[in-house]
Amino acid sequence: MHAKNSQLLAFSLAGAFLLAMPLGLQHFGDAWVRIAAFSMLYVMLALGLNIVVGLAGLLDLGYIAFYAVGAYMFALLSSTQLTDNFDTLGRLWPHGFDVSIWLVIPLGAGLAALFGILLGTPVLKLRGDYLAIVTLGFGEIIRIFLNNLNAPVNITNGPQGISGIHGVRMFGWDLNHNIHVGGYTINSVTEYYWLFLVLVMLTVFICYRLQDSRIGRAWMAMREDEIAAKAMGVNTRNMKLLAFSMGATFGGVAGVMFAAFQGFVSPESFSLMESVNVLAMVVIGGMGNIPGVILGAILLSVLPEALRYLGFISDWQQSHFNHVYIDSGILRQLIYSLSMILIMLVRPKGLWPAPEHGKGVATLGIGNGSRKAVGATGEVQP
Repeated sequence: MHAKNSQLLAFSLAGAFLLAMPLGLQHFGDAWVRIAAFSMLYVMLALGLNIVVGLAGLLDLGYIAFYAVGAYMFALLSSTQLTDNFDTLGRLWPHGFDVSIWLVIPLGAGLAALFGILLGTPVLKLRGDYLAIVTLGFGEIIRIFLNNLNAPVNITNGPQGISGIHGVRMFGWDLNHNIHVGGYTINSVTEYYWLFLVLVMLTVFICYRLQDSRIGRAWMAMREDEIAAKAMGVNTRNMKLLAFSMGATFGGVAGVMFAAFQGFVSPESFSLMESVNVLAMVVIGGMGNIPGVILGAILLSVLPEALRYLGFISDWQQSHFNHVYIDSGILRQLIYSLSMILIMLVRPKGLWPAPEHGKGVATLGIGNGSRKAVGATGEVQP
């Protein structure tokens, strides 16, 4: 009982801190609140990819495609892009679509899940590097498709992207408007942060329930040894499709929120490097461990932005080493890369790795009363 009370107190304090954090960050400018809001989106993306990579053991390098699907779906349904280019739609909806967010979120999740199944179906028999190459190609196909779908009929506006996307409206309130409480102003960015925080909490709850369910245990069994899992009656085909679709669901919802928050989407936001970044968050945080994945997502999303404030180092270099000068942008990337390398050298399993259940060492009697330790791999150790 005491442990449960301590855990409840820790969760309550963490929740209160996360709720109050943007109110304090507002005093330093909206930029820091935007960074915090984007970190919540990356947490959702990392948790979704963790289902595919961390639980099911399927290497996915095209995960950002589901993010793009959700973002473009919201952009098309919450802007005048389609009504401006199709006369029939323009006559029916002269001011553009204005779809409720309560409808758009399930639609984004469902459409991304459908694309997850489309990706998972042809790669059921692939593993390792081959699976990574195919998923990489899938992500690039989606990006190139969105980049070129402006002719002969302009649907996505091509490389110029879609602008003028409406914000989120909930309970009759537009989150793009500030809230004035007495003499205090709650900025629009803070409102979006709170919305993202609620979605992250819901995502964490679903991920924990999935991990502890029969489906989650089947994913982990398939990750450890697919042949053994199949021999024990696990339908690996259905489990792989379910992993791809469930992981894609969170990516689609995050994409919807990204489009609403930015008010603009373009194919440049969904490049291969974004997929690599999200995968790095999962690996560096700790594959298969939800708290570790959250930690990795927050760290790798906040660190590059925090390193933008290294301009004073460049000024110091220029004043002392005129002939050995490193641009602040290059220096930022250098420090970011070295930090990732250092983390993987010191913590090869991630900052917060998953506990290794069932891999303890058993002691057995062998021979003339001698006792040997047998590890999980069956290796006999002295």
